Amino acid sequence: MKAEYAALVRDAAGGDRAAMERLLMRAQETAYRFSLLVCGHAEDAEDVMQESLLKTYQHVKRITDPESFRTWLYTTVRNACLMKRRRHVGEPAAFVSVEQDVDDAERRVVSDLADQSVPVDQQLVANSITDRVRDALKTLPASYRMIVVMREMEGLSTKEVADITGISEANVKTRLHRARLMLRRCLEAV
Repeated sequence: MKAEYAALVRDAAGGDRAAMERLLMRAQETAYRFSLLVCGHAEDAEDVMQESLLKTYQHVKRITDPESFRTWLYTTVRNACLMKRRRHVGEPAAFVSVEQDVDDAERRVVSDLADQSVPVDQQLVANSITDRVRDALKTLPASYRMIVVMREMEGLSTKEVADITGISEANVKTRLHRARLMLRRCLEAV
């Protein structure tokens, strides 16, 4: 997988449009899945995915080590999720519906505008993780959840996770162990 990404990065950096398109398509799935699990909200995950794809497109020529593209991508997504979280500080926990205090005729117009269907990519992500595990993951602090997702779900090495998070490999192992214990307790309680 690393070699495939590295080849796409090299070709895309060299101006190959088809390679850039394949790189972005592969990165899109990874970025969305990871951002949904880390950010926790589909809307934020969509925004973060788009930001990371844009950065990939803009900075592919600056990636000095194509073998480390996945690490670069996860770091980009992680940072974007953290920035999203910072922007949401102080926002209300819930918003009042647009339809509140609107008569039936206006409500039909509003509902005609909004697409209520769940996008296919969100359905795939939702189906790939059981509800119990997803709920248990949500109980973890964000720093622990991020490490579990990268190690257990995305298959990154301890070194790659350490590089992405900026903490030592020993700290990654400690947090992973603690997160597993928290998950076990949470899942046993259900």
